[in-house]
Amino acid sequence: MRRRNAPIPIRSGRTEFLKINAARGGWRDGYHWVLSLNWPQFALFLLASYLTINLLFGALYWMSDGIADLPPGFPYAFFFSVETLATVGYGHNYPATLTAHVIVTIEIFIGMIWLAVITGLIFVRFARPTARILFSNSVTIGNHDGKLSLMFRVANLRHTSMADARFRIILSRDEPVLEGEIIRRFYPLKVYPAHMIRFPAALVIRHTIEQDSPLHGETAESLKKSDAFFLASVTSYEEVIAASVQSQQDYTYADIRWGERFVDIYEEVGDGKLQVDYGRIHDTEPVPAVSNLSILPREN
Repeated sequence: MRRRNAPIPIRSGRTEFLKINAARGGWRDGYHWVLSLNWPQFALFLLASYLTINLLFGALYWMSDGIADLPPGFPYAFFFSVETLATVGYGHNYPATLTAHVIVTIEIFIGMIWLAVITGLIFVRFARPTARILFSNSVTIGNHDGKLSLMFRVANLRHTSMADARFRIILSRDEPVLEGEIIRRFYPLKVYPAHMIRFPAALVIRHTIEQDSPLHGETAESLKKSDAFFLASVTSYEEVIAASVQSQQDYTYADIRWGERFVDIYEEVGDGKLQVDYGRIHDTEPVPAVSNLSILPREN
């Protein structure tokens, strides 16, 4: 029987995929793995690699017994390795045999490589461009300008404008096919605005649910039955670091607020200034009733 490898967990938004019978990757994937660690994990990786090197060479110095004036005991050999790796050279202890010289040479060589690699990793982690985009924690479906619309809000958390911002949202749901199977389909939804030359603060992105929209005729029950979810993304150009950045957020059918809209967070304060209340990014309110128009009822 074929040996089954341990599942490889991959998280995409709120969904976790378990890859089975997939190769773990080559040795060069270690670079990608280190960069994918969060900062606490990366700090732990640095500490673990540093201790591993010094424990290994400390044991070699302890067993070789070739360091002059080194007191007995492993702790002293460990700290001699620390001094050698850092090229401190206090002068109290030094290699006195050929074996000890060889071990010191190997450690210094490995130490130079380790320091160069760690320096490069730290630089890449600090220099890597990231987007600070805040998405609303829900989407709304309600009337806007007399037309039923899907809406979500995005906000730029950086205190500089982002350039060439592009907004997208995709609907994904289960659908039956003629052969009787249930498959997952993906539909890009047309949004407005889809592109902004400058993105300084916050915007509500809207998709009008017209007859040609994949959401036309959908209800809370039908979206739940098809296990629908939405994937929103923002791609823009970060002018300070001169690089493109991207951020995304997924929403399930349970994140839809029916018959609601996002509250207005802009206020004119005079002298051509607009005040933006970031504390209300996620706030919604019922869509006001308008004569001769109807909106979907709110769910209890």
